[in-house]
Amino acid sequence: MKTDKDWREELSDQAYYVLRDKGTEPPFSGDLYKNDKEGTYYCAGCGNPLFSSSAKFDSGTGWPSFYEPIDDSRVDGKADNSEGMSRTEIVCSRCCGHLGHVFNDGPEPTGLRYCINSVSLDFVEE
Repeated sequence: MKTDKDWREELSDQAYYVLRDKGTEPPFSGDLYKNDKEGTYYCAGCGNPLFSSSAKFDSGTGWPSFYEPIDDSRVDGKADNSEGMSRTEIVCSRCCGHLGHVFNDGPEPTGLRYCINSVSLDFVEE
């Protein structure tokens, strides 16, 4: 477990704002939104493998979107009733870093859309 001081020293200001303060980067601003390379997306906080490029799709929302994680054990869902909405927050199961939210309007085969902040992710190309 890292202290708040550790996180502040390790993460950029933007990554800290999203991962630790549950912020959101502006839509269409993240460097992974349009990434179409094959590889794996990892938690930028702890390196936990989260999503495969094979599950990525263009949702048109401005954030990287995936229809499923690599394994359900890699992410945890938490009720989020902030901003006047009822939705499910997605956090890294290892470091509890805020990643984004999941919605029930994604493509088959799951029907889910994991809407994830680019700054919450590191990408490693295959």
